[in-house]
Order: sequence, then structure tokens, then C-alpha cells
Amino acid sequence: MGRKNKLKHFAENLSYDNMFQPSYEELLEGYDMQGKWDSDFFKNGNPITLEVGCGKGEYTVGLGEKYSERNFIGMDIKGARMWRGCTDSNEKGMTNVAFVRNHVQMVPKIFAEAEIDELWITFPDPQPKKENKRLTSPRFMDYYRNILKPGAIINFKTDSEPLFDYTLEMIAEEGHELLVSVKDLYNVEGYEVVKSIKTFYENKFSLQGYAINYMQFKLKKI
Repeated sequence: MGRKNKLKHFAENLSYDNMFQPSYEELLEGYDMQGKWDSDFFKNGNPITLEVGCGKGEYTVGLGEKYSERNFIGMDIKGARMWRGCTDSNEKGMTNVAFVRNHVQMVPKIFAEAEIDELWITFPDPQPKKENKRLTSPRFMDYYRNILKPGAIINFKTDSEPLFDYTLEMIAEEGHELLVSVKDLYNVEGYEVVKSIKTFYENKFSLQGYAINYMQFKLKKI
């Protein structure tokens, strides 16, 4: 994407009511949306699903279309990518979709305790040399625990078999509850909702011959 297009997308993001871009200073002082996503934005009392590392927002928008009785928030640091999902949701007049531009590790500053009902992690960078930066590492599980309701389901979809295997090991070692584990998703029957929405990266990786893997799990009770 050229610099001119990026600047255009950044400018358009500022015009969208469903795009939130809190500064570091705002988060340190106490973000005014924390604990108020329903009362101040969605205003419908419905469950909230968060997608971290949402990229272009295909899952956030796609799930929002399928489940009008739920609310969806996509989060990523790349504003130019999220522009696509934000634009699509606005053009479709969707009122159950929002986007947040920020680092994933800031989720405890952006959302309140038990404010999120479900989590999606879709095609994150596998970070082969930096375990602590993996969005499925114990470090990030601690961040998610701060905002998820007890018993909330975490969905994880990836083309990276090493990251998938690492996450399985992490779940076992940390004592979390594995609900579903599927390798090569598109050669297995079922999971139609999971298969029905494909991200930009999923399409790209599938065309390159990579198998898509999917799991569901819950964090252990403490």
C-alpha cells in the first residue's frame, strides 16, 4: 500500500464513529470507554466478542453480519488495514461492530474486568524467535484474563503449525481447558461458521498450500 493511500485511510478512519484510537496518555490516565462499551457505544446489552490482531477486520465484520444479536470489536495496531473493515461496516450500516487501534497488550486498559464475552485470535504473527510476543503465550493469556468473563471461549485460527502446536502445549502446561483442536480444518466435516469467513491472510496462505488449523479453549479458573 502506497504512502498516499495510507494517509487517506488514516484520515478516513478519523471520520468513523466506530473507530477508536486512544493515545497512550489516555490509557494511562484511565480510558473513558473502559467498562462502558455497551452503555456508551453499542447501547443494546448484548454480549461483546473481541478479535485481537484483526487485520482488515474480515472476521469482525463477518461475525457481526451473522450474529446481529451480539456485538463485535476488532483490534489491531495497523490502522491502514482496519480501514477496510471499518469502511465495510459503515457502508453496510452495521451498529454492532467497532474497531480499536492499539497494541494487544493494552487490552486491560481499554476494557474492564469481565467486559468481554468471547475472544478470537486470527492468523497472528507466529513470532518464531520471540515467544513472549506470541498472542497465544502465557503473557497474553494474563492480559485476556483481565477482560474476559469467567468461562469465556477463546477461538484461535492459524496457518502456522508450529504456533498451533506451541499453543496446544501452552494450554496443557498452564492447565487451561481445550475444547476443540482441528488441524487442516477444510478437510474436516463441520465447523461451517468458522469456515464461512476467510481473512485476507487465510486466503493468501491457503493458496500457497498451507493447512488452516483451529482450536477453542477456556482459561483455567483461579
